[in-house]
Amino acid sequence: MKLIMRSEFDNLRLNNKHSYEVDTNTDKQVVKIYCGEILIAKKITQKKSIRYFAIKGYKDYLTEE
Repeated sequence: MKLIMRSEFDNLRLNNKHSYEVDTNTDKQVVKIYCGEILIAKKITQKKSIRYFAIKGYKDYLTEE
């Protein structure tokens, strides 16, 4: 997985064809975005740090804005 921009992550998350789940553990939160059974992106929030990651071909899953 590689770092991506927040706008790209939001584009993936807001797509109706994708599902997502949230895991929270004390000071760490992970949001995972799936297309069917495939994990395509995740957001990791730990304290004040937020990072967005996606798989190599994530641009194929983006919608036009």
